[in-house]
Amino acid sequence: MSSLRVVKDAPPTRRGKPATVQAAAEGGSRRELLTALRARIATGIDNPDTPARDLAALSLRLLDIARELELLDAAEKADGIGDAAATPDQRWPAP
Repeated sequence: MSSLRVVKDAPPTRRGKPATVQAAAEGGSRRELLTALRARIATGIDNPDTPARDLAALSLRLLDIARELELLDAAEKADGIGDAAATPDQRWPAP
């Protein structure tokens, strides 16, 4: 007769964003790193003490990061239908 035993809960999954860009760079996913960078850059743009000469570069980088995140979202939502539709037909041998 087999006995039952209690299984410990799995460790909690990481939800939310890492606290810092450094934490995301050291142990986070690419998405977490991009999200942390986006938040940090947005904070710099909103800061009234940020020099005007830096705003253009920060804004461009923020747009680049937003585009990268959109590409990641699109890749996660992709399915095999698009791949199948792009696959060329093969010839079948005649019977």
